[in-house]
Amino acid sequence: MAERLQWFRDKPTSWLHWEPVMGGLQAHERIRSVLPGAHCHVAAVQLQQALDATREPPASSWNPKHWLRGKVPAPVSESTRVGMVWANMALHLETRPAALLRRWYEHIETHGFLMFSCLGPDTLRELRAVYARMAWPEPTHPFTDMHDWGDMLVQSGFAEPVMDMERITLSYSGAQPLLEDLRLLGRNLHTHRFAGLRSRAWRARLYQAIEAGFPRSPDGRLLLTLEIIYGHAFKPVPRARGDTTTAVSVDDMRAMLRSGRR
Repeated sequence: MAERLQWFRDKPTSWLHWEPVMGGLQAHERIRSVLPGAHCHVAAVQLQQALDATREPPASSWNPKHWLRGKVPAPVSESTRVGMVWANMALHLETRPAALLRRWYEHIETHGFLMFSCLGPDTLRELRAVYARMAWPEPTHPFTDMHDWGDMLVQSGFAEPVMDMERITLSYSGAQPLLEDLRLLGRNLHTHRFAGLRSRAWRARLYQAIEAGFPRSPDGRLLLTLEIIYGHAFKPVPRARGDTTTAVSVDDMRAMLRSGRR
């Protein structure tokens, strides 16, 4: 996703990294190198929850103070406005995605933009097929199609959404490393997911079902598909509606006045 920054002629002078731990700390460093002069904010809800729970600093690799060799990104607040919101692999884990899109919209300055990626509906299709054959509940919730994301972006106020996707095939030596890798991708939000804890016997059955049911590469490795959706969209100059219920924020009113629109 960082390669797509070169498409933008005007680079942002400030940006907000949404959930940088999930999105990748290496990616965070790369964006900083691409935008060396841009002021950085972070919104690390998951990290903050962990800090609140332990009341102790996490390991150094999880501590924002160590990400930039002493250069600490500014935390995000409701009043934070930036030229770009960067959200890598976060949207498919949100239970109320439309509300999150609107929140991102509010954080972006007029003419700024959003860049995001998330998992698409073809993700884990091999694992879904195994669960279906075993008559088990879904292993994960359904993932949204990129066209639906485009519609939600427009409904949230964004303009000129551009969507793209690619399929990546991962290979694994066995069921155990495959499942260990999947645990790092997030959680199952399906409403009909299995409610209790599974036994060791069930885990052994799962390993066996994966080994028997997954496609394999010519050298015998298990193959798993990920569909990655990429999107970006701009925040346009807001237009006030001509009815008595219109509510326009102070920031949006200033943007309209600067553009000569009333």
